[in-house]
Amino acid sequence: MKIVVLEADAVGKDMSYQGYNKFGELEIYGNLPQEKVKETIRDADIIVSNKLLINESVLAGSKVRMIAEAATGYNNIDIAYCKAQGIRVANVAGYSTDSVAQHTVALLLSVYEKLSYYNDFVKSGKYAASSTFCHVENYFHEIAGKTWGIVGLGAIGRATAKIAEAFGAKVIYYSASGNTYDVDYETVDFDTLLTTSDIITVHCPLNDKTNGLFGEDAFCKMKNTAVLINVARGPIVSGQALVDALNKNEIMAAGLDVFEVEPMTADNPLQAFKDDSRLILTPHIGWGTVEARRRVIDEVELNIQAFLDGKERNVIA
Repeated sequence: MKIVVLEADAVGKDMSYQGYNKFGELEIYGNLPQEKVKETIRDADIIVSNKLLINESVLAGSKVRMIAEAATGYNNIDIAYCKAQGIRVANVAGYSTDSVAQHTVALLLSVYEKLSYYNDFVKSGKYAASSTFCHVENYFHEIAGKTWGIVGLGAIGRATAKIAEAFGAKVIYYSASGNTYDVDYETVDFDTLLTTSDIITVHCPLNDKTNGLFGEDAFCKMKNTAVLINVARGPIVSGQALVDALNKNEIMAAGLDVFEVEPMTADNPLQAFKDDSRLILTPHIGWGTVEARRRVIDEVELNIQAFLDGKERNVIA
């Protein structure tokens, strides 16, 4: 049995795959180029993938029996081809719920409390030179009493809603798919969410209904005191429309962990907006706490063990 890990660095260089040795021969690649995938997996029985394209062109002629996706999303894998060839595909779901919900709040608090501004005020020496004990000239607000709108009430959306409630916010939600949930939160249409929310956090999947959901028209309808946080998928929010909205003060602030193209391109319009107290950007790390990444490694191991034992676990194909 040969197991090949194609993108170990995607889950972090601090993570160990040595538990996989019990399955047989183990090969680990940190960040394998796409053009090397076909030759690398030719004699593998099981491959562990993340973002590399695994389709007919790379699988044809190989002996691969299982693809263990070290992520929840599996759009990098040709599922139809795998089903036709009898190749097992299993993913990892739910591992990052707490991590992403936590990062959602971290992004929000950073801009809601203007933390970068006040940190710079102190570290620049301005506070030491001040004649007063405090400085509150960049105004900030309490979450308590605000309306927190959630786009997508899946596991991460619900975890975020609980945190919002703990802060004392009123939670409402919008489901692009039209799904309703057995929860105490009010479901609203998209326009109502835009016009009434003080805080909007995005947790929905990317599809035809959500691609470009937050564009010029959406920002025009939001409160000029509102904050938008996107930890879902980059194309849900138009970067150019967001920068325009910030420059025109149509919304107060935003935090993004995901972008329309990743890694972000050098000419991305978001790069030009320099006020960190109104826009904070992080490089798709919401899922990446140490604990969540460890869960990915462990869950993939369990998926492989289940496959070898003839059992179904997290099976996609």
